[in-house]
Amino acid sequence: MTRQLALTAMAALAFTPAAGAQSNPSFASGRPPHGVAAIGAANADATVEPRRPDFINGTAVYPFADGTIYRVYTAPERVTDIALQPGEILIAVASGDTVRWVIGDTASGTGAEKRVHVLVKPFSAGLSTNLVITTDRRTYHIALASTGGPAMAALSWSYPQDALLAIRRAQEAAAAAAPVAAGLEIERLDFGYSISGDRPSWRPLRAFDDGRQTFIEFPPSLAVGEAPPLFLVDRKGEAQLVNYRLRGRYYVVDRLFDNAELRLGAKRQQVVRISRIGRRSS
Repeated sequence: MTRQLALTAMAALAFTPAAGAQSNPSFASGRPPHGVAAIGAANADATVEPRRPDFINGTAVYPFADGTIYRVYTAPERVTDIALQPGEILIAVASGDTVRWVIGDTASGTGAEKRVHVLVKPFSAGLSTNLVITTDRRTYHIALASTGGPAMAALSWSYPQDALLAIRRAQEAAAAAAPVAAGLEIERLDFGYSISGDRPSWRPLRAFDDGRQTFIEFPPSLAVGEAPPLFLVDRKGEAQLVNYRLRGRYYVVDRLFDNAELRLGAKRQQVVRISRIGRRSS
């Protein structure tokens, strides 16, 4: 009898869920948190805390990323300066608690270097709220906390995406400004091409090749209008798009061709034909 009771008790223990599983259905099912628990987990993962390497003198400088929540520690009788990007225009500042926090904004600098500063100060320690700052460029999400200890003097951001875009634009501008003739051997240039057909404002001035690439030169008006696509035309008269790139006023085609057409328009299509005159002598 004693043995039977012991076996029954062990079986009951084996099939009794743990206390944590009884109180947490997600734990029991192995599913990720949802509802309020999911919100809390997401906010915690998105929050960036200040670290010693983030500071330049007394200013914490964070790399900006959309959707990130930046923790800012403040203290009573201390003003914390949240500095935006130079030239950024402030649209609105919203806070979850405007009763126990003093929040205002000011600016420094002029012209393109004018910079908005959002200033925050708590009435007492132990407070927390959030701050949303919207500008003409982005939205900042900030988690404010007040302590009885030291306060952050200032906070600003670096903008990696803007830096990458600036580098890319500079490279594109440099490539466009580079002379198309750079690296070409004058004695290898062949100008044996004829240009016929319609006479739109963008009609090419000339075409030539260096034995490897074909160059089509356009008038300056190409920069102020729509650029025509280039088609290669085979012996059957069938046209197909060809890859080319625009450098200044030139189309650069990484191949040679006998016939090509520039076409622009739908109902009244303008067509300019470029044809090689004879064959290059070897």
